Amino acid sequence: MPRRLLPCLALLLCLPLPALAQSPSTEWQAYEDALSRGARQAELWQLGWTGIYAGSLAWNAWQASEASDDADRFDARVGVVKSTLALGGLFLDRQPHPAAHRRLQQSGDDLEGARRLLREVAEEERRRRSWQARLSSLAVNGVAGLAIGVGDDRPEDGAINFATGMLVGELQLRTQPGQAMAAVNRFQPTRLTLGELRLEGEYAWLVAPQRLGVVLRY
Repeated sequence: MPRRLLPCLALLLCLPLPALAQSPSTEWQAYEDALSRGARQAELWQLGWTGIYAGSLAWNAWQASEASDDADRFDARVGVVKSTLALGGLFLDRQPHPAAHRRLQQSGDDLEGARRLLREVAEEERRRRSWQARLSSLAVNGVAGLAIGVGDDRPEDGAINFATGMLVGELQLRTQPGQAMAAVNRFQPTRLTLGELRLEGEYAWLVAPQRLGVVLRY
């Protein structure tokens, strides 16, 4: 690229910056949209997994007393314990998005407060997807697999129970809302140097129907 074109390209890139940088309402709206969508997904996620575990609990409770095979009754009793623990976890450790969305709506147009709130929710989303979040599922399914494989002397069935439980737990974890992380991660650090003037801040691509731009904050 000819060097004489670089100042022209820099000027073209800089021309829209004031208009983009002066729209904090657009940024606030992006946060509101992210938490609103997260709250809706969190409610659906809660209802869906509650229905799954409640149905599993009811089925296992019936099998524990009515199944004709001793092994099936034993497996059902293990399933009752696992489903009960899973339901308890859903009700005791709810997703943060509905409460965060209500807080955002009550905060008015506090952009800095909205940023802090979104970072808090994003951090909670990361925590819920970390390897530490899988330890409880590993413990419950490990004990269940050992109870069947060692306690009831059926190692193959115990391994299947463990693998199936871990798969369901991973699916539950991966279907959690992640809108806050997506919104926060859109902003990346940037540095603009114009002669002696140096500006450090963050930029994010703004993509919408019939619209493409860059949002800056510094």
